[in-house]
Amino acid sequence: MNINTIIIIITIAISVLAFRDRSLFDRFKFNAYAIKHQNQWYRAFSYGLIHADLPHLAINMFVLYSFGNFVLDFFQLLFEGKYILYFLMLYIGGLGFSTLFDMRKYNETPSYNAVGASGAVSAVLFTSILIYPLGKISLLFIPIGIPSFIFGGLYLAYSAYMGKKNMDNIGHSAHFWGAIYGLILPIALKPSLFGNFLDQIMEFFS
Repeated sequence: MNINTIIIIITIAISVLAFRDRSLFDRFKFNAYAIKHQNQWYRAFSYGLIHADLPHLAINMFVLYSFGNFVLDFFQLLFEGKYILYFLMLYIGGLGFSTLFDMRKYNETPSYNAVGASGAVSAVLFTSILIYPLGKISLLFIPIGIPSFIFGGLYLAYSAYMGKKNMDNIGHSAHFWGAIYGLILPIALKPSLFGNFLDQIMEFFS
């Protein structure tokens, strides 16, 4: 059982418990006001262990399962003995990094809450795009696979636009910043990944 599978199992278990226990849900959810004024810093990470409902949980864990194992295997080849540490840095760091925008925006708004592992899942997804930008990603409404780097560009543009509009209850800014973190961390750990990424994009257009 690898670390990605362990994360999925733990997240599912705690999310299901939180569905039944509102006090656990309230204690774990992201709340910038509580983090700033009550020093409940753990909320910047614990929110990723709970989800709004079963579909929310299922989508996040399916994406994490689909792309997390690929990233983990690549990290094992690239970083050898440090691959588990770096994968945890990617996932847990993605949780924290993806909240920074909302932390600043909502730290005086007690009513603002957020839940779900989407920021960390976006980090893992975009690391996979960095590694293999020519891989194909399919969506329900686009049955034909599109190159992952094109999907990534559309995803970032959509998340940035919807984050500014603030038209729904989805944490689009967390998706955006989690994705950015998923690009930054691997390049910081292995700068040659950026060159490999560009080489593959140039190959696509050649």
